[in-house]
Amino acid sequence: MILVVAEQRAGTLNRATWESIAAAQQLAAGQPISIAVVGSGIAGVAAEIAAARVQEVVTIDSAALEPYTPDGFTAALAQAIGELKPSTVILPHTYQTRDFAPKLAARLDRALITDVTAIKQGSEAPFVRPMFQGKLSADVAPQGPAPHFITTQIGAFRADQAARGAAAAPVRALSVTVDAASIRQKPDAPFQEARQAVDLSQAERIVSVGRGIKEQDKLPVARQLAEALHAELAASRPICDAGWLPMERQVGSSGQTVAPKLYLALGISGAIQHLVGMKGSQTIVAINKDPDAPIFEVADYGIVGDLFEIVPAMIEALKT
Repeated sequence: MILVVAEQRAGTLNRATWESIAAAQQLAAGQPISIAVVGSGIAGVAAEIAAARVQEVVTIDSAALEPYTPDGFTAALAQAIGELKPSTVILPHTYQTRDFAPKLAARLDRALITDVTAIKQGSEAPFVRPMFQGKLSADVAPQGPAPHFITTQIGAFRADQAARGAAAAPVRALSVTVDAASIRQKPDAPFQEARQAVDLSQAERIVSVGRGIKEQDKLPVARQLAEALHAELAASRPICDAGWLPMERQVGSSGQTVAPKLYLALGISGAIQHLVGMKGSQTIVAINKDPDAPIFEVADYGIVGDLFEIVPAMIEALKT
């Protein structure tokens, strides 16, 4: 059995969970799949995720699990895994997962493979993950007894490809004991809830700018296009390093990994560090004066030209 650990916060499901479900369905090859929802007051999230084509949804509900702490989640999931006995545990590669998954794997003395971007069915090394900031990909096989822990890179698997069931999967509660006195941490506010921060991984449309914007005073043209598309504004690393946009809007290997339905790249050349962060986008549109820019190799649609001529025309067209 494959166990997917869903991620939710304050009763809102993280969309990356659907990506992990899609990965589990790809890996399953006939194995049953269960989903675990962890937290407090999670009935609504469990009902939402029960739409997936899985064997069942199990809830791990305890007041000691709200707010999130790695101690609490590790204690609860260790008990749940002991009862369910999955062969593989799949989690989305989010900030929260990166916080507690290594601790959980170490607690159970099991292998952990992080940031998986693809699954090769029938292979002796079925999991593919990037190395050296995406310059290389490695085929990896977990060693040691089950369960093996796998985290899936945001955007590597398509959320809309997760199969839904004809009827809702059954939901049942798991009885676990979490001792609140044993939880040592008192967490600060999560990263994406910091003042003025944005979680680009949840955006359906993104307008991203690169060096081709030339100067900070030219940013309003990109911002107007984002507003016309009801999109989030993002940037490549040089723009954020220059302080033209805050760092939380950086896309790439040292920023956020995104997988929107539409990614519009304005004046972005397409360095590998940036491509790593946005290659999972459903539709990529690139505008660049250089016809040989690497961004065109991954773009679904490419426009060779001056963005300061093309973008205003796009904005006018969107207004009509």
